[in-house]
Amino acid sequence: MGAWFEAQIVKVTKTTALPKDVAAEVKPADDETLYHVKYEDYPESDVVELLAKDVRPRARTVYQWHELEPGMVVMLNYNPDDPKERGYWYDAEIQRKRETRTVREIYAKIILGDAGDSLNDCRVMFVTEIYKIEEPGSVNDSVVTSESPLKRSSGPECKHCKDDPNKKCSWCNCHICGIKQDPDKQLLCDECDMAYHTYCLDPPLTSIPEDEDWYCPGCRNDATEVVLAGEKLKTSKKKAKMASAISSSQRDWGKGMACVGRTKQCTIVPSNHYGPIPGVPVGSLWKFRVQVSEAGVHRPHVAGIHGRSNDGAYSLVLAGGYEDDVDDGNEFTYTGSGGRDLSGNKRTAEQSCDQTLTHMNRALALNCNVPVNDKAGAESKNWKQGKPVRVVRSCKGQKHSKYCPEEGNRYDGIYKVVKYWPDKGKSGFLVWRYLLKRDDDEPAPWTRDGKDRIKKLGLAMQYPAGYHKEKENKNAVEEETETPNKAKRKRNSQSSETPKTTSANTPKKMKMEIYQLNQEQKALIKDDKLNKKLWDEAMDSLSLGPKFLNKVEEIFLCICCQEVVYQPITTECQHNVCRECLQRSFKAEVYTCPACRHDLGKNYSMTINKSLQAVLNQFFPGYSNGR
Repeated sequence: MGAWFEAQIVKVTKTTALPKDVAAEVKPADDETLYHVKYEDYPESDVVELLAKDVRPRARTVYQWHELEPGMVVMLNYNPDDPKERGYWYDAEIQRKRETRTVREIYAKIILGDAGDSLNDCRVMFVTEIYKIEEPGSVNDSVVTSESPLKRSSGPECKHCKDDPNKKCSWCNCHICGIKQDPDKQLLCDECDMAYHTYCLDPPLTSIPEDEDWYCPGCRNDATEVVLAGEKLKTSKKKAKMASAISSSQRDWGKGMACVGRTKQCTIVPSNHYGPIPGVPVGSLWKFRVQVSEAGVHRPHVAGIHGRSNDGAYSLVLAGGYEDDVDDGNEFTYTGSGGRDLSGNKRTAEQSCDQTLTHMNRALALNCNVPVNDKAGAESKNWKQGKPVRVVRSCKGQKHSKYCPEEGNRYDGIYKVVKYWPDKGKSGFLVWRYLLKRDDDEPAPWTRDGKDRIKKLGLAMQYPAGYHKEKENKNAVEEETETPNKAKRKRNSQSSETPKTTSANTPKKMKMEIYQLNQEQKALIKDDKLNKKLWDEAMDSLSLGPKFLNKVEEIFLCICCQEVVYQPITTECQHNVCRECLQRSFKAEVYTCPACRHDLGKNYSMTINKSLQAVLNQFFPGYSNGR
């Protein structure tokens, strides 16, 4: 390991044979001196035979601060695993020295033995314990006969008890009793490396097992919990004790969607994007919050505000979390976050302390077009010049607002902060209140125009993939567990409630709104002659409304990174690839088109299709930052 340890020389011999404890590649010369030593801190090692190069006189001289200079080779204490703790004694070369009015620092290169390995620029914590390396034969008679200096301390073997023999420790001794006795009756677990007395186990063991591997009760697999081939999955002991296992409630907790991971991520805009998301019109509906996050409208799964305390807020969700919220549709009063004790894995709790204008509360205040005032708040005279906030209303807010959807989560457009101020809430604690007003060209989804536009765009509730199939399977299982008469009554009830559809009462299918291209976008598409065929295919999807952008995203997807092409290279075989992706391919000495393997040649000129890049920036503003 390259460290030096204190030992006593038992005897010195000459040898021409290779000692048993010396590595095979180190062959001693004829009549080489062999030292028989016994380590002071490791008596169990017995006597060890070492060559002369591995033994040297005990270091006795401590360097003073003014004597230390860069380039000196010394012996010092260092812990490679935890540099702030005491470790072993290594040879080291001083690299630099720094002294201020309050601190003295030494940085050194730690030399790790004969292998030539070293650790550079290591800060030495114990600068008052740096020793001179004594050369063989340099110790005079006066030093030898003088009293031996104090024993140098190395890092403790156990960081928990600091190797205190009188202190119980379940880490370096028996994990059950912690008493430091009977080391010959301790078993070491082959999984967790913890020691156990044979007589502390339940049931106790009379002798050390002869098995090659031994596992403690915590690591050993319970045979009753092992699922054999063809058996049904068993409920674990831990899960059997949970409230969900013993509760009689039949509530559907939303398939655990509050904590499920995203299956995709919005990359057409960066995470700090202000304003609407391309392709997501007002009135878009999602069943679960995780889908809202995947669409990029509101990225956090649970948090009500998404923002940065040094930048601003990008979106928020109205879910009726605070009793002080007031919602009037085109404007609403929003209560900031914080002031609740959510310890113990609580999802919500009563207000228990004052809120402060920090973190997300400060982020939302930054959206107001006025300097931040964290004492009395502020009001903007020109609130429309403030930063936009995307607002999502959740069905959970129906208890406080009639403007929230009956189901799921709905995107309601852009709002801006008019003013914010501290106030005493109904709970008696200080809360920060924000007044936001709607500033969006698209009609609100609760108005007549908004409802008509939702119909024209064909906006409907969006569910996760496979949700309906899983729901049907769940209902089928529930019906099988019901009594025959109950299931029959349920089917009859469902059939009587379902009206018969005839040609007379079939609702008329409304014509969907066509996606409108501006003149600049039309000109850029016309200039992109290399991709005329692809744009003709995309134009056929204009009748899909906002879903036209989904079609564009699908057509101009880079086959390498699976994102919308950035700095696109339109190859001679009419495929589009990101320049960086193509450069990475060429660096790997693959000189073919990633899509069709057409040979492009080693000296292929990667010219960016500027017309395509410009029109993609029009459709997906700032999408390159979201990569």
